[in-house]
Amino acid sequence: MAVGLLVLLIVVFCIVAWLFLIFIPVRHWIAAVFAGVRVSIFSLIGMRLRRVPPQLIVDALIQARKAGIPVTSDVLEAHFLAGGNVLRVIAALIAADKARMALTVQRATAIDLAGRNVLEAVKMSVNPKVIETPEVAAVAKDGIQVKAIARVTVRTNLDRLIGGAGEQTILARVGEGIVTTIGSSNSHKQVLENPDTISKTVLAKGLDSGTAFEILSIDIADVNIGRNIGAQLQTDQANADKNIAQAKAEERRAMAVAQEQEMKAKISEMRAKLVAMEAQVPLAVSAAFTRDKITA
Repeated sequence: MAVGLLVLLIVVFCIVAWLFLIFIPVRHWIAAVFAGVRVSIFSLIGMRLRRVPPQLIVDALIQARKAGIPVTSDVLEAHFLAGGNVLRVIAALIAADKARMALTVQRATAIDLAGRNVLEAVKMSVNPKVIETPEVAAVAKDGIQVKAIARVTVRTNLDRLIGGAGEQTILARVGEGIVTTIGSSNSHKQVLENPDTISKTVLAKGLDSGTAFEILSIDIADVNIGRNIGAQLQTDQANADKNIAQAKAEERRAMAVAQEQEMKAKISEMRAKLVAMEAQVPLAVSAAFTRDKITA
């Protein structure tokens, strides 16, 4: 009887200890202590109650501690509960610190919650990205179409990352600048001889204002000649003038035909009147003879 009770107590103790170890993250607390991270066992229990993974917070705190990044568990918990990516924020802070970039925990979490990839933004600040515009077609003053492709080197501006426009805005503005520059050129030959004038003119416009990027350079990758738009417009104008002249000539011909028909109608009417008048002559003569006889 005593042996059975002892076995039962041992089983109950094992179950209680197993549940204790599952609910209370002792392993994570021990890892934090050995890593020099100050987090109490009660804080880890509170994370369990708040449905925050203790392992995630402890791993993030250990990474930040080893990199010398001052961050607290409360900030990481709040960021996790807000739907943010804790490990990505810590990785971005470490990368920014190694690159000697001014990035605070508050700004990093705000960028992450805004839907931006803060780690990619930091990497792009260190290693600028090259984006290529689609083929942009514009017409010089001599009527020749010029097609150009530009490569834009940009890097992330962390101060304008929240609320700043994206890559599509940069491409649209650069395309507009290319069209304006080519359109203001007197000849397409000037564009072909000095394509760098396009990049210099576009770069001087400050197209990165209000965006999340800083434009470092704009390089013209390819320039081609398109159609002779001026000649085509002149041809179209000549065809339009010809059509207008033909329409006016047709109108005049129709008016002449109408006048001719009107004259024919008048002549027919006059002939009918003449025939009617000729028919009245015998009647008048007969009436005259009749009057003469009566008088006699």
